Amino acid sequence: MQPPIAPVGLDYIAGALRKEGIDVDILDLCLCDDSNTELRSYFATHNPELIGLSFRNVDDCFWPSAQWFAPDLKKTVNAVRNLSFAPIVLGGVGFSIFAEQLVRYADVEFGIRGDGEKAILLLLQELRGKENFDRIAGLTWRKNGEIRCNPPAWPENLSLTTDRSFVDNLTYFKKAGQCGLETKRGCNRKCIYCADPLAKGTKVRTRKPKEVADEVQNLLDRGIDVLHICDSEFNVPPEHALAVCREFIRRNFANRLKWFTYMATVPFNAQMAEAMSKAGCAGIDFTADSANTKMLRTYRQQHTKQDIAKAVTLCKENDIKVMLDLLIGGPGETAQTAKETIDFVKKINPDCAGAALGIRLYPNTSMAKMAAAQTPLDDNHNIYRNYDGPVNLFKPTFYISETLGPQPAQLIKDIIDGDKRFFFSAVPPEKNNEESKKADYNYNQNTELIKAIKKGAQGAYWDILRQLRTG
Repeated sequence: MQPPIAPVGLDYIAGALRKEGIDVDILDLCLCDDSNTELRSYFATHNPELIGLSFRNVDDCFWPSAQWFAPDLKKTVNAVRNLSFAPIVLGGVGFSIFAEQLVRYADVEFGIRGDGEKAILLLLQELRGKENFDRIAGLTWRKNGEIRCNPPAWPENLSLTTDRSFVDNLTYFKKAGQCGLETKRGCNRKCIYCADPLAKGTKVRTRKPKEVADEVQNLLDRGIDVLHICDSEFNVPPEHALAVCREFIRRNFANRLKWFTYMATVPFNAQMAEAMSKAGCAGIDFTADSANTKMLRTYRQQHTKQDIAKAVTLCKENDIKVMLDLLIGGPGETAQTAKETIDFVKKINPDCAGAALGIRLYPNTSMAKMAAAQTPLDDNHNIYRNYDGPVNLFKPTFYISETLGPQPAQLIKDIIDGDKRFFFSAVPPEKNNEESKKADYNYNQNTELIKAIKKGAQGAYWDILRQLRTG
């Protein structure tokens, strides 16, 4: 994927293993020109006990591009198989959503669903010992021809390395305009469509603010001064977000650091907005979803459209750029509800808004169960996909309510009516033109975004694209 995103999970895991005295190498295929050459060169001189492959994204989560990345993972596994007899373990957020399917599809020995820092250490110990794999939280493994899935690895006490030296973060920063970190893992919200609780757990597990700030300082020392906080929602719980901000303020980071984050629309008040601004926050991407009461209840959101308006106002008062992420096409969405949302967003005037048409269906989410309850998925007229055969949620599969009419993309485009504050990505790739490219906020292979970063643009990708559009 380009622009390239630094594999923060690998950095955390490598640091945890080093702390335990384990020798670790990271072979970053994203930054090399020829991955096969790089693999051959490495394995010609190295014989590891265990090989881990990180799988961050199963697909690009966008309709209609719907790019599926699992075949690329399988190719990498096959390339490694030809060079080493060591067992392979898969991990990463994308893997954790489809753990059993990916172990079977990629034909590997192991996978870790959830946090990998402790689980991979235990796996290595068992490979060296009695191979009691059933005791390793998060492990997906094979026994007697069957695939076993242990309970996920979501340790309550979250402490991560602050080192961040295994990955070439400075190169990623130059190529991507930002680097990521986590202040917490897990999400206790009940949004019907979200896969984060499947991968990271339904309980929020927070890091100590001092530990987070130490990590930020290490990145600053390497010349990396634009960060993206990768939490599901930075302000959940609000007291932890405030504590992190206060630690940033105490260390005077705002004079040296600019950071962006994802947030729930509530809880968010004047105290938090002021603290975030003083701590160096430059932009917030809010999970707004809709401004229609019925659709908000359908998505099980806790906010109202008045809360969305308040969030926009607070950001403007505190010099924080604001993006609203809208989700259009859920169960019961109509032309009227979509127009209500878009017209309301125009009125409250955020810096930009993403209008995503279609909901990616993930197994074991309420959204997937809701769609299946309507009618069998193979016969469901709300289902959109680019593959043949039976509906398979392992592959990119989307829900767009048929009550939006026969041409939902054209409908939403007409309602937006050329408003440059909106990003709308529902034009098939083969029909892309210069206008649609500038309105596209699918970050994967986004040529406008890549060009801007090469010229020195930095920050959250929505903010870079916003500036390209509005000047």
